[in-house]
Amino acid sequence: MASLRDLGLSEYEARAYRALLNTGPTTAKDLSRASEVPMGRIYDVLNSLETQNIVRSQTASRPKKYVAVEPNTALDRLLDDKLQELTEKAEQYENIVDELSEELDTAEPPIDEGFWTAAVGPEDAIELLVERLDAAEERIVMVAGQLSPKFDIGTVGEQVTEHLEEALERDVEVAVLMSPDLVRTLPTSVGDRYADTLSDHPRFSVRTTPDLEGTFNLIDDVEVCIEVTNPLAPGEAFAMIDLKDPEFAANVNNQFDARWESAEPLRL
Repeated sequence: MASLRDLGLSEYEARAYRALLNTGPTTAKDLSRASEVPMGRIYDVLNSLETQNIVRSQTASRPKKYVAVEPNTALDRLLDDKLQELTEKAEQYENIVDELSEELDTAEPPIDEGFWTAAVGPEDAIELLVERLDAAEERIVMVAGQLSPKFDIGTVGEQVTEHLEEALERDVEVAVLMSPDLVRTLPTSVGDRYADTLSDHPRFSVRTTPDLEGTFNLIDDVEVCIEVTNPLAPGEAFAMIDLKDPEFAANVNNQFDARWESAEPLRL
């Protein structure tokens, strides 16, 4: 059940405000009795409610009287205060993240030995992929020879495209190599996104070449994300294997470069 405390009031403040709605203009002494807020606390409580602009006082009267601001106005003011507080908190956390990002980036040790990890299932596989796309600093290569969830209509395709656009904003070069058969199966939304946002970008390029099998992604020439499709449901992601091994990645890159040179620019 909703409570005034959810909007930041203390128990005594909530009691006093509710009592004022029932009593109308009244003195602190009478309000203390009506709200069961101790007399030793009632003035502090009323001062706080005045500061929050949900109680007004009549200073000319003796003794001083207090009245509650109408509920709709009072609730709007409490909500505005909470939203302002949340905005300030969000900015504070963003500043903390910015400071920690700089600190942790400089502290990250290089990985000399090969390291691999895997994510099983479509959702975890996509989560691992976009994580590695976000980690790219120089270059992303995407090779897709068959229908993949990354190019399906819906949130997955939009999600990956969004992260590629963010990579381009970081000055990361993005190269996509696809089979002509895959291009013909792409949904209209992907073609529209390419035409509107990506086709003219100087660091984004797409080419096609026949006889491509499987799907993989090369990150910064040192890391390879290989998509494993479900053998029982072609076109559905079964797992994503992420292998960080500069020697293996260099071999993959050499093969990619050879196919890229002979590939045709995409024409939609």
